[in-house]
Amino acid sequence: MALIKSISGIRGTIGGLLGDSLTPVDVVKFAAAYGTWLKRQTENRTVVIGRDARMSGEMVSNLVVGALQSVGFNVVDLGLSTTPTVEVAVPEEQAAGGIIITASHNPKQWNALKMLNGKGEFLSKADGERVLAIAESGTFSFAEVHQLGSYRTENSYMQKHIYKIVNLPLVNAKAIRKSNFKVLVDGINSTGGIFVPALLRALGVTDIVELNCEPTGNFAHQPEPLPRNLASVASEVKRKKADLGIVVDPDVDRLAIICEDGEMFGEEYTLVAVADYVLKHKKGATVSNLSSTRALRDITEKADCQYYASAVGEVNVVEKMKEVNAVIGGEGNGGVIYPELHYGRDALVGIALFLSHLATFGKSCSRLRATYPNYHLTKSKAELLPDMDVEGILEKIKHRYRNQPINTTDGVRIEFDNDWVHLRKSNTEPIVRIYAESLSAVTAQAMVKKIMNDIRYFMLEKT
Repeated sequence: MALIKSISGIRGTIGGLLGDSLTPVDVVKFAAAYGTWLKRQTENRTVVIGRDARMSGEMVSNLVVGALQSVGFNVVDLGLSTTPTVEVAVPEEQAAGGIIITASHNPKQWNALKMLNGKGEFLSKADGERVLAIAESGTFSFAEVHQLGSYRTENSYMQKHIYKIVNLPLVNAKAIRKSNFKVLVDGINSTGGIFVPALLRALGVTDIVELNCEPTGNFAHQPEPLPRNLASVASEVKRKKADLGIVVDPDVDRLAIICEDGEMFGEEYTLVAVADYVLKHKKGATVSNLSSTRALRDITEKADCQYYASAVGEVNVVEKMKEVNAVIGGEGNGGVIYPELHYGRDALVGIALFLSHLATFGKSCSRLRATYPNYHLTKSKAELLPDMDVEGILEKIKHRYRNQPINTTDGVRIEFDNDWVHLRKSNTEPIVRIYAESLSAVTAQAMVKKIMNDIRYFMLEKT
């Protein structure tokens, strides 16, 4: 059992003892703390909520609704929805904020509350810490009977979200329709099974193979859209002779593409391909986090535009995108952020832009992938003793490689010509996460091994 409280929300497994998992008491406490924090910020008393199709979703949603009403908020419930759809709905409803009930890519026994501000964006670190402090102190402000909040359901936002996407200037529905794509969709038994086929039909795709699209919450495979979890889906893409496969996570903010030959397009390359398409039509800056592939920088500079790197985390990517007025950005986990629609990872707008790119490129997904650099990204971690001075070790690493270009925005990122390695301290565990990328898989693995050896040396030096 697990319970994780962080600035981005509260997340845990369902069932078990209080304090050891995500219990009804924890859900109510955290939702009430969020409502109490909102009341201190604004007179607005409307909050939008939505959920993915997890088996615990309805139960958790009912608890959230009651908690919000108890502190005086009027709840607009989108029901089965997606994270980006709730993000779109918050400003449309002129709401004070929103809560998305989803554990994202975590397995089915998990659930979580993800909190939004009045712009439909995730809370800043400072605001998240304030909500946590209220939850821990228990200083809730409950409403008297005549001030209890109201409740209404709203089922129009799937179509509103899709309408906004289809009508974006760079979404080429005419070219998509003309291409007669055959698309296999893996909805991972969540809301992607509802929203993705609906979007495809709106884009003019008529040949859709639906796989795991029943929103039961009983996920057919591990829900994170990584190659190791998608072997059976890739086989189906080939067997059905689809032009491509589309895979999303349970809350539909991450997008993975499978080529017609059953090979993965690559989670790092979802953003690269979409950014390539956007930059062909609109010049501007791009942003990804420090642990994402260099390929985005390559295609950005090829378009005579400027690339910027942010600290890891969607909030940090969005902050940097706003700072540099980026036209596209996101993360190397299949997260596309297209500010012309909203500032949040959105697999649905990613699908529309990717298909527009593929339709105008020439339909072959594998050939499109071959136009991009084939970087190899290796991920690992170094486990440390709980009392180890992680910051001190990172300082020594930085000193050892002081003659190389170094970025300390988030941990230590060291560049070696076109190769790089990134070390960052975990926020929840006594470990250092290590990412390395090179055009050679052997080189990337060697860089990780070298850094691991450096860390062990500094650990022994301390003892």
